[in-house]
Amino acid sequence: MDKIEVKELLDAGVHFGHLTRKWNPNMAPYIYMERNGIHIINLYKTAAKIKETSEALAKIAASGKKILFVATKKQAKDIVAEKAGAVDQPYITERWPGGMLTNFVTIRKAVKKMAMIDRMKKDGTFNSLSKKERLQVDRQRAKLEKNLGSISDMTRLPGAIFVVDIMREHIAIKEAQKLNIPIFAMVDTNSDPREVDYLIPANDDASKSVDKILSIVTSAIADGLNERKAERDDKDAKAQKAEAKTEVKAEVKAEAKTEVKAEVKAEVKAEVKAEVKPEVKAEVKAEVKAEAKSEVKADAKKEAKPAAKKAEKAPVASQEEE
Repeated sequence: MDKIEVKELLDAGVHFGHLTRKWNPNMAPYIYMERNGIHIINLYKTAAKIKETSEALAKIAASGKKILFVATKKQAKDIVAEKAGAVDQPYITERWPGGMLTNFVTIRKAVKKMAMIDRMKKDGTFNSLSKKERLQVDRQRAKLEKNLGSISDMTRLPGAIFVVDIMREHIAIKEAQKLNIPIFAMVDTNSDPREVDYLIPANDDASKSVDKILSIVTSAIADGLNERKAERDDKDAKAQKAEAKTEVKAEVKAEAKTEVKAEVKAEVKAEVKAEVKPEVKAEVKAEVKAEAKSEVKADAKKEAKPAAKKAEKAPVASQEEE
């Protein structure tokens, strides 16, 4: 938020109050002097209050809550619509709908009715109605758009309300007080500052003054929204980083597992080989020894058979000779 210059506030006519006979004594701390029957507002106090208000509004915007702008007076309505629309905040510039806050559920039904008419126009149901019915629906849609079109995106109660001229918007103030919704307002010398939580002592009748104050306030809200966006982006980046880390960890773990598996397999193979080799050697030795023994035996038997036959034949021959 830019620094608030008192000279700029002076040029915008923020310092002009109401006639002295219309003043509210509770505004005395914010009145600098009286000139030509008109109270002059202390702009240094106004600048301090603008700073305090802007910081509080920036925090509310950063928390993701909506801020409802209320200004139904002719001088302020167009300015409020433009400034609040620029920072995507809801606003009321036509007649304040009674129960807008205290009976929010019913107001939401009216907004849903508007959305339903839009759907009817899209899916072709609207064309199936008679000419008279179509005319009635169109009128109803236009009326709803005029009064509630600017709050169609407000799905829940606002985090705060910003009011221009608290005497004119006394119903909105009473509803917000009932629901403990923080009230921010431009308060002139004829109003009671005790009714609001954050006040900006300023001229609420001049369009130039309203424009100046709202420019500063909406700038602070924009800063709060940017801060929220940056935080969200940072959070998303951290989440992506953590996700990527988990994936890489899983991959590295799998690779390490495979490597360790291969190493362990090789070690176990070597150990088993070392253990099995002497056993196998002994078994093979025993088998070979047994085979060799049996072979030697068989050979010995074979050799012994002809010798035995020869020995048998020899005595027979000697007998014949005799």
